[in-house]
Amino acid sequence: MTLHEQLLAQFEVYTTESAKFEAKGVKASAARARKALAEIAKLCKERRKEIQEQKEVE
Repeated sequence: MTLHEQLLAQFEVYTTESAKFEAKGVKASAARARKALAEIAKLCKERRKEIQEQKEVE
């Protein structure tokens, strides 16, 4: 799975869990949403590096 696909998957997890927390007040969903956001931040940094490396090669 590419970094782009991983980012999209984590964003989907975040939106699902955030909706559960907001609509139903499920506290476990809040923790999962925060975890997904942390993973998104990590993946964003990796993707930025990947894009920069590709740009420098061209």
